[in-house]
Amino acid sequence: MEATLDYAETHFSQLLQQVAMGEEVLLRQGAVAVARIVPVKSPPSLSRPRVGERTSAPVRWDSKSFEALDEAGMQELGLL
Repeated sequence: MEATLDYAETHFSQLLQQVAMGEEVLLRQGAVAVARIVPVKSPPSLSRPRVGERTSAPVRWDSKSFEALDEAGMQELGLL
């Protein structure tokens, strides 16, 4: 299907309905084609992970992660 820009401006929702049904729309300004509206091949995935589903590798901690900082370690982090 082809349409002029003036027609597209006033009938855009109708053109989008045609595109949703799988048709391409070529937009022209006079005799010059300026744009094409094409249907999306597949809609973007809107699925989200289920509650509690892991989406990344678990974090591994070692015992040093929970040791208290000494004075040098606190100064290194700017805490003193």
